[in-house]
Amino acid sequence: MANDPNWNLPEVPTFTLTSPDFADGGVLPDWARGSDAGGEDRSPALEWSGAPEGTQSYVLTVYDPDAPTGSGFWHWSLTDLPASTTSLPQGAGTDDALLPAEALRRRNEYGTDTYLGAAPPAGHGPHRYVFTVSALDVPVLEAPADATPAVVGFLLRVHLLGRAQLTGTQETPAS
Repeated sequence: MANDPNWNLPEVPTFTLTSPDFADGGVLPDWARGSDAGGEDRSPALEWSGAPEGTQSYVLTVYDPDAPTGSGFWHWSLTDLPASTTSLPQGAGTDDALLPAEALRRRNEYGTDTYLGAAPPAGHGPHRYVFTVSALDVPVLEAPADATPAVVGFLLRVHLLGRAQLTGTQETPAS
């Protein structure tokens, strides 16, 4: 697949990631679009199960491999989700009260630490938004406070036990 977001990542066991808000490969709800693109920057609800034995924490990222940047676009990143966490409610990307107390928000491409909704350029075609939950063998990922999602991804590689992914799509028609 063109722009495969996993092309250079380690192969690890998979587990299940779903959402009551969209099906894998389906269209993200309009409210999950960026506020500048007619949405609400509201993250969808996520549920996961079947993580590998030994999981001590999770990292969540949302990545658009189709962004016309040469490096994709990171929309959301959380680290240090406790192993007991198996879901996040709708809106957790912007509301700390909906996150486990231990979870740490990380930077997105705009340098903020909240969920950025889908906002592909007009006429660019459908974009994929890859939600990834990575199971780690450590309770805390040692990363600088200002770590970007790319740095988080690099640091988690040596602790990675498994990966669950769910892909939503969105596009902005040409004017």
